[in-house]
Amino acid sequence: MPAADSRFRPLLEQAPLIFAGGSTIAILIGIAPSQILLGAAIAALLATRTRWRLPPIWFPLALFLVGTLISLAFSGDPAAGLPQVKKIYVYLMLLVVYTAVRKVSQARFLVLAWAAVASAGAVLGLIQFLRKMQEAHAAGQTLYSYYVGERITGFMSHWQTFGGEEMIVLVMLGAFLMFSPRARRWALWLGLAAAALLVVAVLLDYTRGIWLATGCACLYLVWFWRRRVLAAVPVIVLLVLWINPGSVRTRFESVFEPQGQMDSNEFRIIVWRTGLRMIEAHPLLGLGPEMVHKHFMEWLPPDVPLPLPSGWYGHLHSIYLHYAAERGIPTTLALMAALLMMLRDFGRALRRLGPGLDDRRFLLHGAIATVIAIMISGFFELNLGDSEVLTMFLSVAALGYLAAEDPASA
Repeated sequence: MPAADSRFRPLLEQAPLIFAGGSTIAILIGIAPSQILLGAAIAALLATRTRWRLPPIWFPLALFLVGTLISLAFSGDPAAGLPQVKKIYVYLMLLVVYTAVRKVSQARFLVLAWAAVASAGAVLGLIQFLRKMQEAHAAGQTLYSYYVGERITGFMSHWQTFGGEEMIVLVMLGAFLMFSPRARRWALWLGLAAAALLVVAVLLDYTRGIWLATGCACLYLVWFWRRRVLAAVPVIVLLVLWINPGSVRTRFESVFEPQGQMDSNEFRIIVWRTGLRMIEAHPLLGLGPEMVHKHFMEWLPPDVPLPLPSGWYGHLHSIYLHYAAERGIPTTLALMAALLMMLRDFGRALRRLGPGLDDRRFLLHGAIATVIAIMISGFFELNLGDSEVLTMFLSVAALGYLAAEDPASA
């Protein structure tokens, strides 16, 4: 029996890594398998008596979660906010991945696995898009009018979730191709093919905030890779608009010339104005988790005519406004402090690295670009309120802090 135990011990010791890594990969397919694997990873860490590790951003994130609970307690309807208490489980992904993934080579494998699964999701999204083109033609509608309200979702249930995940994977894959010494020969061509699929998926996702966020994150990566390449960026943008795949130009122009209620410009202004009124009245603790949707009409500005433009009024379509209105300004500042702390920590770690290609460099640049993308897209959408996107973001944060450690741990 002792001999049998010794044979199984290596597998048992690898169980936290296998389950944690599997959870980060599975989130690109669905939240249920990911959370089951997250639970298995937690159980494996406890069974192996692994010492848990806390990344440096644990304190501001803990303040954010404690602020959430305090806001819930004073909301007047704590039961309605319980879904946000359950979401604290998702935040364990940061600790689990940071504890289980101990080598840069393991982190690189996860990023490449993400790219493979996300590419499959992109292919499915392209098939969905072609099907919707046929449906629009059969219905006698323009592609744009038919498609804006029902876009591609890949493996996900909503295009915002799909676009957010594809954005994060594209940014991390781009960092790998630019800064990793492993990105050469066959890996380079496979990586470029996967990146092309992800770019197409992000474009056809039609989410303008994600377009802007992805563009800014990629500009950051190119700036530190080959600054001269930046001169080609305007040409590429103009070429895409000229080719106009899937009416992308029409969607781009809708930023300045919205086509009636098909585009979300007017409705977003309304939800933002409503959120500002909520924050002004409840700056410290907010209305409470899940209370924005419940009391939205009570805080609607009086000069807004009814009926309201079409759109989703269940949240405020901005992490900054929504969390401030829901949980208070101090709690929102704690979340922002965590994001800014990541940028500072990863930037410092990059400055400590020597010149040349390095897997740590790709992980750190990728993590910084991901934070930039999340912060920019967060102006226009409650991206971190989406469990799938949040899971991916926390996984990237954990890998970033792994890369920021002493190189001896590689």
